Amino acid sequence: MSLPDPCRIVSADDHITPSPLIYGERLPKEFRDRAPRLESRGDRQVVIFEGSERPVSGLDAAAGARGKDLLELVSSKEKGRRGGFEPGPRIEDMDFDGVDVQVLFGSGYGGGIEINSSDRAFRFAMMQVYNDWLAEYCSAAPSRLVGIAEVPVWDPKLALEEASRCAKKGLRGVVVPAVPAYQESPPEDRPYTDPIYNDLWAGLADLDMPLNMHLGTRPVTRGLAEQLIIGIAVNKSAMCEPIASFIFSGALQRHPNLRVVSVESGIGWMAFFVQWIDHVWGRHREHTKSPLTEPPSFYFHRQVFGTFIEDKVGVRDRDVIGVENIMWSSDYPHINSTWPESRKAIEEHFEGVPDDEVRKMVGENAAKIYKV
Repeated sequence: MSLPDPCRIVSADDHITPSPLIYGERLPKEFRDRAPRLESRGDRQVVIFEGSERPVSGLDAAAGARGKDLLELVSSKEKGRRGGFEPGPRIEDMDFDGVDVQVLFGSGYGGGIEINSSDRAFRFAMMQVYNDWLAEYCSAAPSRLVGIAEVPVWDPKLALEEASRCAKKGLRGVVVPAVPAYQESPPEDRPYTDPIYNDLWAGLADLDMPLNMHLGTRPVTRGLAEQLIIGIAVNKSAMCEPIASFIFSGALQRHPNLRVVSVESGIGWMAFFVQWIDHVWGRHREHTKSPLTEPPSFYFHRQVFGTFIEDKVGVRDRDVIGVENIMWSSDYPHINSTWPESRKAIEEHFEGVPDDEVRKMVGENAAKIYKV
């Protein structure tokens, strides 16, 4: 097939890869000496943070690389796609790939990188540095770069304040972990069904800031989280839990403008889920005193969305999931990205799909949600 003409392409999940050095340059003085730093170990770079040492890898900026090139990218961020940390090269790569707009997420949760402090005041300071850096990055091309802010969900009041601050800077959504205790489990962490979050959900709805949960959850069995291949295999379908929490708690019913996005977790599992939640509600709503006045699928179709890179099962079952609930993404500049052949990937993935539905899933849905 060929893409419909015209067809605006909005990738609903891409990434930025700022240098760890931005924190030492921008953190408040009381935290600056604790900032991540880079050191060399032979031909490798390592990040030193909180008493630990972690090798730097360019694989998070390895879009388009194959074979022996990957070995070279392991040693340094600077050898990968520069678009991860420079907006100019990113726009050039977008133009080369035929992508009009990208929605941008960091890596990890606690300052845009995969290393986090257990000191939540410090982690929040890193979040603010990251959010400011991201807003500046997106300001280079605000009609094409959509930034998603990190907020400290462990403190709902502070999270709403940060969301409001970031909205004024031009960021267009927030990201939170799929499970509140994703990083650690202190006693104060509570499930998203807890009323403690009510003001946060209401505030995000008023701000028109979509709530994003990126890349699924960890396995529930202790010890499996460290077994990478199992974690990757199961983390996407585990997104059923947080989405069910938002629906069955009544949060989406109370706040019709609150939109929840499952990011990079695929969509195929949603076809089973959206039918199953109606079955569960029909059998158990009376004795569980469900607050819902409409079937759960009503709130799903109105307010829940999912992004995917490759998911032919989800595209096949799009009529069950909802064409308006599906958003394609390229995952640039990560190793799994469809760059620089995103248009070819879209054509192959949407073979036989009507043009009007293709336009929605590869651009129109994301443009509507993120106010592009």
